[in-house]
Amino acid sequence: MFEISIDGIYKSKKIQREKGKNLLEFPSEYVVIDIETTGLDAKYDSIIEVAGIKYTNGIEKARFHELINPQHSLDSFISELTGITNEMLKDARFENEVVVDFYNFIGNSTVVAHNAHFDINFIYDSLLRNHDIKFGNDFIDTLRLSRRLLPQLKHHKLKDVVEYFNYEYNTTHRAMFDVELTSKVFESLKEATIIKYGTVQNFIDFCKKSSNLNANDIVGNTDKHQVDNLLYEKVCVLTGKLEHMTRKEAMQIIADIGGINANGVTKKTNYLILGNFDYNSNLKGDKSSKLKKAEKYILEGQDLQILSENVFYDLINMKV
Repeated sequence: MFEISIDGIYKSKKIQREKGKNLLEFPSEYVVIDIETTGLDAKYDSIIEVAGIKYTNGIEKARFHELINPQHSLDSFISELTGITNEMLKDARFENEVVVDFYNFIGNSTVVAHNAHFDINFIYDSLLRNHDIKFGNDFIDTLRLSRRLLPQLKHHKLKDVVEYFNYEYNTTHRAMFDVELTSKVFESLKEATIIKYGTVQNFIDFCKKSSNLNANDIVGNTDKHQVDNLLYEKVCVLTGKLEHMTRKEAMQIIADIGGINANGVTKKTNYLILGNFDYNSNLKGDKSSKLKKAEKYILEGQDLQILSENVFYDLINMKV
């Protein structure tokens, strides 16, 4: 899809993904997935491998695995990183064929993945582009779960969480191997939940209660302050649903940097940070009360900036 800019140049129109809910739960039935790609951008890069395992009450019921021919040669870096070679892909089916079969395998199941937005964005865009299908399954991100349940970890990449639970990690990125590891991590995170909260339901209830946040309750770690960061000692307000983390997690990062969280937009506000979903609604003219107030203050000359969620991640040096 394309749109015309003011200067008459055609620009690619960003896909507005209508993804399912990002859950903090441990359902009895789910499918763990992983994909390998030629790069990090779903708009330009291709899927070269998909894998998934269906579970019921922790017992494997079915699995799906297939390589995909991207119809161009792989970069040597990708081959070395994944262990997938051009020779392995030459007789593989194309993405448009495989992705719909993978979609049918997943069915209506809740999807589990580590850094789930990455996998889901690629699958979503491929299904929409090739079959006009919107991939709207609810999903669970073990990266998000590990951040909540294992705050003592400095990083929460799959490798870090795998090593924390004492599983063997292979540096070669292959989809089925990572699915099997993510499955183990998911079960271990469930056990960690029960140890910490008593029951899974207690954890879910706690997460629901914590959604009613008071910015004044978030206390930063002074050892993590970044005096050179643009958010340092600046008053920040969040609005809308964040795509890649909870609002509480974002507030904690702001506080750790040395920023000041606030509940509402006032004349003291320096940054209003809009969740990607709220930012998309803004483009359609559906503005929140916080955004309208911020725009009013800006027009009055206040030193206030409106940031999208993606720009916020740039400021905190987070890759998504």
